[in-house]
Amino acid sequence: MSDERENLHPDEFGNLGINTDSAVVPVYLGENDKFKFNCYPGISCFNECCRNIDIVLTPYDVLRLKNNLGITTTEFIANFTNFYEVDGHGLPGLNLKTKDDMKACEFLTKEGCAVYEDRPTACRYYALGNMAMRKKDSGEAETGYFVVKEDHCKGHLEDKEQTVAEYRHGQGLEEYDEMNFGFQELVLKKKSSGPTVGAPSPRSMQLYFLATYDMDRFREFIESAGFKDVFDLSAVEYEKIISDEFELLNFSQRFLKQVLFGENTIAKKQNAADVRMKKKRQRMAKKQKELNDQTEERPD
Repeated sequence: MSDERENLHPDEFGNLGINTDSAVVPVYLGENDKFKFNCYPGISCFNECCRNIDIVLTPYDVLRLKNNLGITTTEFIANFTNFYEVDGHGLPGLNLKTKDDMKACEFLTKEGCAVYEDRPTACRYYALGNMAMRKKDSGEAETGYFVVKEDHCKGHLEDKEQTVAEYRHGQGLEEYDEMNFGFQELVLKKKSSGPTVGAPSPRSMQLYFLATYDMDRFREFIESAGFKDVFDLSAVEYEKIISDEFELLNFSQRFLKQVLFGENTIAKKQNAADVRMKKKRQRMAKKQKELNDQTEERPD
């Protein structure tokens, strides 16, 4: 094991969806390291891993799945997910909902996975686990890989040997990992910052959830006058963000890094503070007028 690996500190098991205490083989794998595994229709344990799940969803997972189903992100979140707390401050995350009174995946059918082409990151990685890791005294994310061996899985008895890189390519994980990196970096940065960031306000939590998972509502926020009054985007960049939900997802992570950690990569209008204060005063004046009108209308 190299010195660099020894200086890597595990942050959390990402995308495993299994009991990590008993199933993870405690050997670090790099991209070029090999392992034996194969899964295919006809193997005796086929789909067993889908009958007892705890799948953590990434924002990209949500987009792919909701598009597969032809619904909005808001509808997908309401009907196919459960909330969980990522950290002690209540940072919100999403798990894939299971069938009633069971641990089986909602999308498991007799024929297999009903959303296979858009299956979540965790499903694509199995039987590998990936761990978000950071170098000591750094918030930069790095990824380590580990073999996951559950008792029911017979794929490890197959003779097919491949590198981690080959397996990731075969599972279409390069695109998923690229889209997930910003999100993993965001969560890792929040955890690494600890007391320096503290517990976000309820409003910050709501904004984080909106900008992380619910892209349809986040688009509405980007289209609002409140956003346009503050942030100075070119017409080309704005149109690209509004018209392409994957560009919107990438932008949302930049936005959250700016709001939560002060990484100012999105330009603000010079008079933004004045405009916001003016509108705030107008809202307050309107509320006061409505209150005065109600008072005058009351009978003696």
